[in-house]
Amino acid sequence: MVGPRPERADPLIRDLVAATSSGVPEPEPGWAVERHGFDLDRLRVNGAVFAVADGRIGISGASLASHPELRRWVLANGIYTGSGAETRLLGGPVAAQLPFAMASEPGLRRVLDLRSGLLWEEVLTTDGPLTSVRFASLAQPGTLVLRARLPGPCPSGPRLVGPDDETDLRGGEVGDTVWMAVAATGDGAAGGIVAAAVDIDHGDTLDRIVVYRADPDSRPDPAEAAAAVRAASDTGFDQLLAGHRRAWARRWHDADIVIEGDDELQIGVRFALFHLMASVADDGEAAVGARGLSGPGYRGHVFWDADTFVLPFLAATHPEAARAMIAYRLNRLQPALDAARRLGRAGARFPWESAGSGRDVTPLSARNRTGQLVPIRTGQLEEHIVAEVAWAASCYTDWTGDEAFAGGPGRDLLVSTARYWASRIRYDEGGLAHIYGVIGPDEYHEPVDDNAFTNLMARWNLRRAAAAVDVYGWADDHPGGRSEQGEGDEDSPGELGRWRALAEALVDGYDPDTAIYEQFAGFHQLEPLLISEVAPRRPIAADLLLGAERVSRAQVLKQADVLMAHLLIPDEMEPDSLGPNLRHYEPRTAHGSSLSPGVHAALLARDRHYGPALDSLRLAARMDLDDLTGTTSGGLHLATMGSLWQAVAFGFAGLRPRQGRLGIDPRLPPSWGSLEIRVRFRGQRLVVTVGHDWLQLTADGPTPVEIDDVAYEIGPHTLELTRRGRHWRIDR
Repeated sequence: MVGPRPERADPLIRDLVAATSSGVPEPEPGWAVERHGFDLDRLRVNGAVFAVADGRIGISGASLASHPELRRWVLANGIYTGSGAETRLLGGPVAAQLPFAMASEPGLRRVLDLRSGLLWEEVLTTDGPLTSVRFASLAQPGTLVLRARLPGPCPSGPRLVGPDDETDLRGGEVGDTVWMAVAATGDGAAGGIVAAAVDIDHGDTLDRIVVYRADPDSRPDPAEAAAAVRAASDTGFDQLLAGHRRAWARRWHDADIVIEGDDELQIGVRFALFHLMASVADDGEAAVGARGLSGPGYRGHVFWDADTFVLPFLAATHPEAARAMIAYRLNRLQPALDAARRLGRAGARFPWESAGSGRDVTPLSARNRTGQLVPIRTGQLEEHIVAEVAWAASCYTDWTGDEAFAGGPGRDLLVSTARYWASRIRYDEGGLAHIYGVIGPDEYHEPVDDNAFTNLMARWNLRRAAAAVDVYGWADDHPGGRSEQGEGDEDSPGELGRWRALAEALVDGYDPDTAIYEQFAGFHQLEPLLISEVAPRRPIAADLLLGAERVSRAQVLKQADVLMAHLLIPDEMEPDSLGPNLRHYEPRTAHGSSLSPGVHAALLARDRHYGPALDSLRLAARMDLDDLTGTTSGGLHLATMGSLWQAVAFGFAGLRPRQGRLGIDPRLPPSWGSLEIRVRFRGQRLVVTVGHDWLQLTADGPTPVEIDDVAYEIGPHTLELTRRGRHWRIDR
């Protein structure tokens, strides 16, 4: 511990710092998540809810004071340890702890300031009240900063504590700096995490500054981390805080959503945006696991959820981070090509669960909630992820207009995934094309033939790839090629024709008489059971309520695949088919997936069913705040948070890139006074504000938009329109 350092003179920062002496400040309305009291059952849940992260390092929101039930962790994006299905995110040295024990009746108040990324805490310890503020610096990723007003002299205790489940630890001291390194173990593991910490004594107040360095391929140098933390301590708490606040202000300037008329929903939406922004780095590559950096759930494995629900928010608000997510897939294209070859197919087959290597790490079995050991077949059969990787790359291109990417790596992803589908699809004797033996997102029924969502996504993939080659041509040295059976006419016009013919012949289950897509072949012949009548309160785990065997033989869905296709690829769907499919599938959907409410909210809004749309939206917004699934202690459901943004942006605001323009077609519920959403489109910042009979668009620079099939070029000025019936006209 070193002596006190002089404070800087910024009065705003001084006021914030002084608040640690007078207690936790009152939260700003609409910008804070607050919890009072000590709830043992929610102790670990709150560790996820109050987690702070900077896109690279995630730190649990557990209290600084000790308690036997607390679980503290530090996670680094993309740093894995272990082998095969046991591969997991490596735990790093823990610094957010102090040697004070919670009192037997610990008064506890916590406030997460979403605007500034600050976590405030006031807790009663056996020595008296402990008040603190901490943050993971968004301005200097890898830097944890905390200030605590102590209840008395600080007992001696370690500044860094090794994670309980890691074995390869080493540490040391360099002057007033302590450091600790954790190394990954397992097949070919070479990476690690190192932390260096400095304590600065202000008398009754303690500053702790910690720098983390993580590398997936080699063990970071402790000397480099020690030098970095000494430089950060020279900068000082107040300037670190000022830079952090400015960084968050910039992010909110590009991404905020303002809902007038629903204060609780407003908090839920900003809570989701905060964690989405905090979970993804904006350079290099970003491996975004199912729980982001908010907990170790699912071992930090990367699923389709990230490509489909997290990336669109980033593509529309902070494209650098979306590009880092795509870099994770691009850097693992070769293992995906190898996986297809092992199956005798062409192109690239991306894994259902992946970690550092890009090889599939899906477990083969697990115990369900009843304790029964059941096989996990998603790694073998849930193949729609192949199209979602391509969809994510196209989503980035559509929002950003990044031609260099679209004509290079983006085209390569489209081509390699299209080649996989071309080798996977089979014609029948009548000339119709099929995809046999898959699992769709529903996951209650497996395996099935001609899952509508999988087939529709594969069709979209084939057509989009052909269009990309039409525009950009073939790469000089591109991935993919023939399968072992010699299928595919590589690099020839015949290959594009074959893709288009397969897309045209691929069955999708659509019935023109009813305008309903059959979920999969034979679904309409299953027991016609409406889960909405059996379980009026949803979400519900239908497989537990009714038994997995009955659910597999009934028209009960974990999530409605057909509706998800309407959300992701509306231009592939038959016109006017959304309403009939919503009415058919919603009563049959148990919402057993945390992704389901957000999808339904978006589509119900598009269909102008505002009451049910808002019910679904609030359900998605409260998923982790209220721990609705009972699993939030393992980390927040990051894809659910992404689906919440999509529900607001695509559903209620009606934003969707279309042929180089941003389509805008809002749906404002009667209970909302207005909706404001901020995005970036084709390099320009755009603010869309929707009222009941007015629409205002403000852009920093020239921005092409489309409203009611009319093209406009706005910016740098404001365009105002009024509603006349169901149509928008410029306000003269």
